[in-house]
Amino acid sequence: MTKTIAVTGGLGFIGSHTVVELIEAGYSPVIIDNLSNSTLSVLDGIEKISGIRPTCYTLNVLETSELEAIFNTHQVDAVIHFAAFKAVGESVLKPLDYYHNNVGGLISLLNAMKNTGRNQLVFSSSCTVYGQPQTLPVTENSPFSKAESPYGQTKKIGEEMLMDISKTGMKTISLRYFNPVGAHPSALIGELPLGIPNNLVPFITQTAAGWRKQLTVFGNDYQTHDGTCIRDYIHVVDLAKAHVKAIEYLSKTEAMFTAFNIGTGQGLTVLEVIKAFEETTQIQLNYQIGLRRKGDIEKVWADSSKANAELGWEAKFDLHQMMRDAWKWQGQLPITI
Repeated sequence: MTKTIAVTGGLGFIGSHTVVELIEAGYSPVIIDNLSNSTLSVLDGIEKISGIRPTCYTLNVLETSELEAIFNTHQVDAVIHFAAFKAVGESVLKPLDYYHNNVGGLISLLNAMKNTGRNQLVFSSSCTVYGQPQTLPVTENSPFSKAESPYGQTKKIGEEMLMDISKTGMKTISLRYFNPVGAHPSALIGELPLGIPNNLVPFITQTAAGWRKQLTVFGNDYQTHDGTCIRDYIHVVDLAKAHVKAIEYLSKTEAMFTAFNIGTGQGLTVLEVIKAFEETTQIQLNYQIGLRRKGDIEKVWADSSKANAELGWEAKFDLHQMMRDAWKWQGQLPITI
């Protein structure tokens, strides 16, 4: 019997790619998205790739009773929760918005699940829960430290809540993402930030396409080999496939709360990513060095060996493929977006 998976934020960047992978793995996804950073046109791309147009509700996850109705109507078996604000810099400027939406939204979702008897959840978390780690690469046993941004703090609070709630019967997997980039190789879905991008790769591609005059690198005085921040960049399709593995794992594990790092295990600087884009596309980027951005940590990358061993998952795409797919996606976007 086909399992039904509710996907909050399912029209977003990671959510839409996960919906495609769920369909291809034989699941029936039901999308819940309030379109705060996405558009309904993403459904067209999902349908063209998969041949199926999933049911989609335009709904804010803060509306608990509406969630309950959806879970009951569709006999939902499990939930993947993406719906959250995610920009580090913006969270520093608008902390209350982030706590209201990210923490409040998770509480609403958990209440809806409890009230309808659902107890299987995959939570979209982040490497920001580790703050600036003392030891690299970080493992799932690395301690949480004070997050460097309100965004990171909301993910830390979310995980701490889920650890407590798991003791009451909620079975949860927390996937701690590193830095998802790229797009579906078909270029039918990809990262589509509304307004000015907060993440590096969309700003790179929009600058290369002439949408932006110049790319700013936030700081070149960090203690790294070229002075710019180090991150672990992962292809969004690899990340999406990890969610399918997590859903499979939920059905067979006895553990009530499990966390997995989802990354490549390779740390790359901002300037290395820019160079990889230039090498892949043969386009020279116009960029400048600016001041450090509040909330950014210096360096972090993953030890993903636990996910490799227990989920049976591993990252397959390299940085040049990430840049190639991101640029292909950018190339078909209308400049009016």
